[in-house]
Amino acid sequence: MNVKIKIFYVIIAALMLSCSSHTKSKSTDVNSKNKVALISTKFGDIEILLYKETPLHKENFEKLVENGFYDSLLFHRVIKNFMIQGGDPTSKNAKPNAVLGNGGPNYTITAEFNNLLIHKKGALAAAREGDNINPEKRSSGSQFYIVQGQVLNDEQINQMEQRITKQLRSDFIRIFLMKPENLSVKTKYDEFQKTKNTKATAELIKQIEKEHKIELDSFASFKYTIEQRNIYKTLGGTPHLDGSYTVFGEVIKGFNVIDSIANTKTGKSDRPINDVVFSIKIKIID
Repeated sequence: MNVKIKIFYVIIAALMLSCSSHTKSKSTDVNSKNKVALISTKFGDIEILLYKETPLHKENFEKLVENGFYDSLLFHRVIKNFMIQGGDPTSKNAKPNAVLGNGGPNYTITAEFNNLLIHKKGALAAAREGDNINPEKRSSGSQFYIVQGQVLNDEQINQMEQRITKQLRSDFIRIFLMKPENLSVKTKYDEFQKTKNTKATAELIKQIEKEHKIELDSFASFKYTIEQRNIYKTLGGTPHLDGSYTVFGEVIKGFNVIDSIANTKTGKSDRPINDVVFSIKIKIID
């Protein structure tokens, strides 16, 4: 093969590599763009940025939206100064007196707690069953709520920090007792609970906390940042839910729509008297 032909093939190969790289880069750019959930209601639209930091919830929510799961469902539970909740598939075409809130797909999602993602006004979070039957705090497969909340002062925020820390310490003990290697300790604990021996129970918990102080202090260390405190003091929210329910997105447009829905009149089980129907689609933004 002469020199000219070799040079020709080198040029062709370089051009092909360049085109391939350009195509790959373009595809990567599309995949890296942020995705927004657009919730449409009779009061207007709500745009919600889905967090990349909570991939399990983000991917599940997107999958349900793309499959049309949320089309024509209701915000079936609305509490002013708290939140608006939807995502129960049985709410579609539900009769006026039907009690809603128990429906969903036949699965739950592992909790994805992140201290940086708080229940500020506009936070999108996953609903779930209570701790008594759901100690792992796993999220509902489809039900969600959007926070309206209210503005707090420093004293209230301090109380929330203490409350959350206390809950985290309780969670540490619960998780400790669930581990197979701690079966003997759990047996004692269960016996004390069964006989209602509160003193012995308290002493056992105190012993666990003392022997595992380093792990406990690391697990149950909760403090809001200055920025988070300012958010709760200006925008508002529901901080008592932090650390217990997974936040996986935030409203970037449509706060007035949240307020309008939250102000609707409600009846039994906090269901709006006049149905608030919604549908969701996903759109990509830069």
